[in-house]
Amino acid sequence: MNSYLIKAATIVNEGQKIVADVLIKDGFIEKIGQNLAAPEATEINAEGQYLLPGMIDDQVHFREPGLTHKADIFTESMAAVAGGITSFMEMPNTVPNTLTQALLADKYAIAAETSLANYSFYMGASNDNIEEVLKTDPKNVCGIKVFMGSSTGNMLVDNEKTLENIFSKAPILVATHCEDEATIRHNLAEFKAKYGDDLTIEMHPLIRSAEACYKSSSLAVELAKAYQTRLHILHISTAKEIALFDNSIALKDKKITAEACVHHLWFNDKDYATKGNFIKWNPAVKTVEDQNGILQGVLNDNIDVIATDHAPHTLEEKNQPYAQAPSGGPLVQHALPALLEMHLQGKISLEKIAEKTAHNLAICFDIEKRGFIREGYWADLVLVDLKDSWKVTKLNNFYKCGWSPFDGDTFQASVTHTFVSGNLAYQKGRFTTDKIGKRLTFAR
Repeated sequence: MNSYLIKAATIVNEGQKIVADVLIKDGFIEKIGQNLAAPEATEINAEGQYLLPGMIDDQVHFREPGLTHKADIFTESMAAVAGGITSFMEMPNTVPNTLTQALLADKYAIAAETSLANYSFYMGASNDNIEEVLKTDPKNVCGIKVFMGSSTGNMLVDNEKTLENIFSKAPILVATHCEDEATIRHNLAEFKAKYGDDLTIEMHPLIRSAEACYKSSSLAVELAKAYQTRLHILHISTAKEIALFDNSIALKDKKITAEACVHHLWFNDKDYATKGNFIKWNPAVKTVEDQNGILQGVLNDNIDVIATDHAPHTLEEKNQPYAQAPSGGPLVQHALPALLEMHLQGKISLEKIAEKTAHNLAICFDIEKRGFIREGYWADLVLVDLKDSWKVTKLNNFYKCGWSPFDGDTFQASVTHTFVSGNLAYQKGRFTTDKIGKRLTFAR
């Protein structure tokens, strides 16, 4: 494997910024220091640039197998490394749903051949596969995914006994999508009774309401406390939910953690007027008060990590009327640039971005030797230039679906280099596609 010497970067790591050199050798960070020399290494002048630990995204939908007209592991991992994401954890609502250990193994086999980023895959839970769930190996699978709200196929877990079974017996972290299905169905029936088929995107956060989110999240927290489950609640979308999470204890000691997603930090319900179905997600983008509350939750450490919930659909699907258009959108290439833009707007520090997108993921999931810029750790690194502005267009995105919710927006900062397990996977628009990312392992 090639060696690299990154010179004079401003390293953002573990709550501080320092200017130093970083030597990468055989996939790992060999040395961090001043005036390093390594004649055999490819030298990269990073003066004036910032070096962050690569983003670890704990929630993506890469659509393979079964939905590869929307996306696949190769294309989306390519977009991810272009956006500074070096590792991802992918969700089980593919086709077929990942509800058996054999189907889970199939996805790992695909990634081992095609993923440019490091990877892990969740085991899916349903109302009737507890035996398969309990076979999950904690050391090489990121977690168990439970949809406590409607999802693709047979993955809505709404049976009380099943939930108790999962929460009481799960061998590893349980990650939940929390929206109360009964509340959503009730709201939808009321809107249909009033408006018939004339439903619009502006109604989305009222149908998939804050109450639906809070009711489900509070149930998950209640179950986790009752059974001492290691619970991780995904994509918090309301200010009200923030109070469910404790910021008075160290992250390593938390049994219940929470995630915020970039779209809930960036958009609010006023943006439906211009973005329409392209910001239709579940849970829904809600009010500006919710948007501000989520950011405050991130800054105050009630919310522990930031992720994408990358979930691409085709333009044809998204251009359907509101009721028929699927929820979700592509984000992995633009998540870190959006967070850097928020930094430049004075909303969040670079140190906090590194903490919420890398350090805390490694802690939450017990990931081995990743998430920090430390000697002896895997070289998962991203170089960014805070003064290299660019406009998001269909011509410069790498998503298979060909569009972005940020289309037309200008970011002031860009990702210039991304290292994945020591491989220079991305450099200023060019990719190294002959080297594959590695399977994440977990110290459990």
